[in-house]
Amino acid sequence: MSIELSQFFQVFFEESFEGLDVMESGLMSLDPANVDNEMINSIFRAAHSIKGGSATFGFASVAEFTHVLETLLDEVRAETRGMSTDMVDLFLQSVDCLRELLEGLQAEVPVDGARADGLRQKFEAILDIPADAVVSETVEVEPVAIGWQIKLVGGEDILRTGNEPIRMFTQLGELGELTITTDFSRLPAFNALTLESCYLSWQLTLMADNVKRADVDEVFEWVVDECEITIEPIMDESVPVAAEQVEAPEATEAVEEDVPDADSIGLAAPQTQKKAEPGSIRVDIDKIDTLINMVGELVITQSMLGQIGADLSSDNVSKLQEGLQDLERNVQVLHESVMQVRMLPISFTFNRFPRMVRDLSRQLNKKIDLVVKGEQTELDKTVMEKIGDPLVHLLRNCLDHGIETPAERVKAGKPETGVISLNAFHQGGNIIIQINDDGAGLPKEKILAKARKNGIIGPDVVLSDEQINDLIFQPGFSTAEVVSDVSGRGVGMDVVRRNVQELGGHVSVKSAEGVGSTFSISLPLTLAILDGQLVRVGNQVYIFPLVSIVESLSVDKKQVSTVAGACDLLRLREEYIPIIPLHDAFGIEPDSRNLEKSLIVVVESENTKVGLVVDELQAQQQVVIKSLETNYQSVEGISGATILGDGTVSLILDIGGIVTIGQNTTHMQIKAA
Repeated sequence: MSIELSQFFQVFFEESFEGLDVMESGLMSLDPANVDNEMINSIFRAAHSIKGGSATFGFASVAEFTHVLETLLDEVRAETRGMSTDMVDLFLQSVDCLRELLEGLQAEVPVDGARADGLRQKFEAILDIPADAVVSETVEVEPVAIGWQIKLVGGEDILRTGNEPIRMFTQLGELGELTITTDFSRLPAFNALTLESCYLSWQLTLMADNVKRADVDEVFEWVVDECEITIEPIMDESVPVAAEQVEAPEATEAVEEDVPDADSIGLAAPQTQKKAEPGSIRVDIDKIDTLINMVGELVITQSMLGQIGADLSSDNVSKLQEGLQDLERNVQVLHESVMQVRMLPISFTFNRFPRMVRDLSRQLNKKIDLVVKGEQTELDKTVMEKIGDPLVHLLRNCLDHGIETPAERVKAGKPETGVISLNAFHQGGNIIIQINDDGAGLPKEKILAKARKNGIIGPDVVLSDEQINDLIFQPGFSTAEVVSDVSGRGVGMDVVRRNVQELGGHVSVKSAEGVGSTFSISLPLTLAILDGQLVRVGNQVYIFPLVSIVESLSVDKKQVSTVAGACDLLRLREEYIPIIPLHDAFGIEPDSRNLEKSLIVVVESENTKVGLVVDELQAQQQVVIKSLETNYQSVEGISGATILGDGTVSLILDIGGIVTIGQNTTHMQIKAA
């Protein structure tokens, strides 16, 4: 009987990626001067498992590369060879290379083996293995590439991920002479256009001597899974040279680049980030046991209710009520148990950051320690997957802008080594993630001057410290004097805020000059369930996220002021709050247009409070969120929908979107309170 091995591929890939995480974590904590034998054994076992599995499934490229890696690790653990910082760096590069090879195999796409070959040669040099003992190949002779012909078919979601093509074109232009031809053939009719979608393709011709294929690949490495990319060499057949093996650059975080005029190549601004979700999840066996027990309880309750239903009479009404109470209790426990299945420790996201901090601190010539707390704090799998990129942006800014160089820190009376703390904890129904650094803090005067120069605020506007700090989240805002590969291009912080808002959370910053900064992200524990307040407007029932509500009140006309050319303002405890009638925003006929006969729900979004006029407050309840975009299309001001107990569909309001609708409807300018 033959066995189809492909059915086990997914398990192999999952276990291999977990093994790579173990290797990277172990290498990061390894002290070359005092090698921990148990740690080396752990790294060796992970590499050995990957080699064995890849050999079993016929993944020769992975097995051959891991073999030489394992050989060197075996010598280190046998104490016949010492460890050095350079070897640790080489092992970490090998982890990156293995991850790249495995991802290619998993996606069933070819991967350039030049990087693996280059690293393998370095290992063989350390092991003193002759190159011809492992591989003997005839070196081919091929013409010189004098340029590259590139076809880029933009993926529909490329702008949502923040990977704007014009930044890639700028990077290509730095390599040589670039010619761009835009193909508009995929553009739909005007009424079918979606602002966040990309419909364009480009034909690029890069004329440049001595530009290797790896240099071109590096430009597109962050969109290779989202776009169709074809790269062909333009050859000068009159000058043949020996083919060379090119070591691909080490994988790094996405680099934000200067962008040329978007109108010249027909591009819209980048939108939010969206990634494909993995198809599986590891679940603790205790959680599965709880689910099985609860299903058993439900079967018993269903059997009891079925028996009562078959002989329904006035005598067993009390038993029916008891059965319904049992059913309600069991469903509630089952619901909580199912939600627990999706909860994973946030360490799955945090584990990627020590390596990033290590590499970037070396690149920036800074000494930085990363302190991680709360790794076991649990968060919904979907939320955790989507919060990774915003955290990367914030950490990179702390590394580049926050922490000073060792000389600057000593001059300021600080230790040479800066400290960045990453912490996660539960607070109420939310999870709070904080990134704190003991660096220079935000330069408030510089931020204020730049905001006035860019026209973000007027020349005479007076802002509080909190409002000044909030300016860094404005699109295109940056105070960096020198543009670097890490940050300072004015793109990113607004994307961070937008991505966090899409998850139903908010981000804020507190800072003291010379002391440091703290970025705080507040997120719901899950995107599947929402604590909501039902409100009625006319004949429609909407749901407000309970976390966004500040208070609800009846209005005395004396509290309301009308501003010419703007909206009404509600005076509430020395604070003026814009009033947005929801019936105007959604085009619904209300019970009354008299404010004194209506209710106002004061909500808050990103330090902006507004009062939403409704006809009636109804119950508070947990609701199951259904994606409107998946089942219909994205609608401004609406974050999702749910089905109420009576079977009707109710829309869940996006408070940030409602504020935008109110601004467009009333032509008002809402300032942070």
